[in-house]
Amino acid sequence: MMRRRGGLVRMAATTAVVAGTAGAVQHKQQQKYANQAAQQQAASEQDAMAQQLAMQQAQIDAMNAQAAAAAAPAPVAAAPAGKTMDQKMAELTQLGQLRDAGILTEEEFSAQKAAILAS
Repeated sequence: MMRRRGGLVRMAATTAVVAGTAGAVQHKQQQKYANQAAQQQAASEQDAMAQQLAMQQAQIDAMNAQAAAAAAPAPVAAAPAGKTMDQKMAELTQLGQLRDAGILTEEEFSAQKAAILAS
């Protein structure tokens, strides 16, 4: 009968290779699962930050709308009716001078001009 050489050593080496391979595979799977968990957590944190940013932007927009409403110019008083064309021209000339001097803004000038011409 022929005996195989190194039976015990061969079996121990095979077991070591199989155990090492199994350990490497297990380590790789653990890394994969850890990376997936980290990605999911990062995504949920990003979602939470995006929601918080959207809420802050909505608050800022609401405050800007309130500020714009508070800063809206008062309605322009209508000029007395029945003015002659010469009186209107004189008022328009004065308005133009005030605008050129920087006292009136372009919007204020336009509003006053429309009121004078409507009367």
